[in-house]
Amino acid sequence: MANSSVFNGVFCLVATNCCAEQLRAYSALDNILVACIAILRQLCSIRRSAPRSVLQSLVSSLVLQRLNPGNATLGGIPSHLTKRMQSVLNSAALLVFSASRYDCITPLLTQLYWLKVPECIKFKLAVLVYKCLHQTAPPYLAEELHQSSADKACQRLRFASTSSLVVPRTRLSTISARAFPVAAARLWNTLPLNVTSASSISVFRKHLKTILLLL
Repeated sequence: MANSSVFNGVFCLVATNCCAEQLRAYSALDNILVACIAILRQLCSIRRSAPRSVLQSLVSSLVLQRLNPGNATLGGIPSHLTKRMQSVLNSAALLVFSASRYDCITPLLTQLYWLKVPECIKFKLAVLVYKCLHQTAPPYLAEELHQSSADKACQRLRFASTSSLVVPRTRLSTISARAFPVAAARLWNTLPLNVTSASSISVFRKHLKTILLLL
């Protein structure tokens, strides 16, 4: 059965194949992006008088906090929404540095220690998986994930002794592949062992973000 949750006004899909709910989520995300653009335009009026540290703080609290909540569930969203999210993030970075839109954005994002949108989605999803595996996430999510070592069909595989997850079989390559247990397992299995075996959530976040910043 599909599960859903609401974060800061964004209706986020956790594990669903319902097209109606997906459209609702995408519409809500679109409204968030419109609001972020409006905020950035307002902040532009004070960028010459405000120090960079103040601008960064305002952008983080007023824009990034709207973009980030719940984006662990946005894997596989339409490319035009991903591009719009990245455009908002790029505009935010340009605003903080009072840079031109023709400047290279990657060094600015790296200096701010901000992940690009695809990597940010991966980061939040991987953190959610880590919490599921360490019993700090909602039970209905944790129950969706199964370690390979606990699966009889995978016991003879070489990776069965690692922290790999079983990827559920899917019939639809588009909708079903975006369901939480599928997307989460596929992402988790791509992470190096030194990351997935982190002793604490803080260590996991640090190692994971370092890797994603290099992508």
